[in-house]
Amino acid sequence: MKFAKQAIEEILSHVKDVTENIKGEEIEQLMEYIIAAKRVFVYGTGRSGLVSKAFAIRLAHLGFDVYIVGETITPPVTKGDVLFCVSGSGRTGSVVLLAKTAKEEGATVVAITSDANSTLAQLADTFLIIKGRTKNDILKEEKDYLTDQIKGKYSPLSPMGTLFEDACQIFLDGIIVELMNRTGKTERDLRSRHMNME
Repeated sequence: MKFAKQAIEEILSHVKDVTENIKGEEIEQLMEYIIAAKRVFVYGTGRSGLVSKAFAIRLAHLGFDVYIVGETITPPVTKGDVLFCVSGSGRTGSVVLLAKTAKEEGATVVAITSDANSTLAQLADTFLIIKGRTKNDILKEEKDYLTDQIKGKYSPLSPMGTLFEDACQIFLDGIIVELMNRTGKTERDLRSRHMNME
């Protein structure tokens, strides 16, 4: 249990640091785009994709017209829509391609990433930075493995993109509560839209 507890402490500490560094105006911009959206499309790959899907479920519970890109019933993106992307690196090919397509069709792109200089961040109408290790960081670490070992560096207790993904999940759950308050929705409203074929 030693490593599990240390990992949990590291993740919680990271989430606290992320929370303290998020600017209120960045959240405001994100909220405004989502509330004003005709429809919200969400996308991410891997575990970032799972985080974006969890966010989409709660948006649907709140009554937003929301789609997960890639599902068979996803309609075409058009002007007035928002594409909400989650990508730690901000360079994942499919995410960047979708952002470009959405922009070409007149939709708004909102992104969460770890890299303000990434292609996704540059394409987005607004983006929010959530720090965490990305695949780019991991590749660099592997390249500099011997140097890092000599310097006494070690891999964190949170492998791959865990810090980014966990921080995103908690941040987006916070956004849902803010949306509930701004739209006057209650937990009863959410339950009324919860799937009942279980």
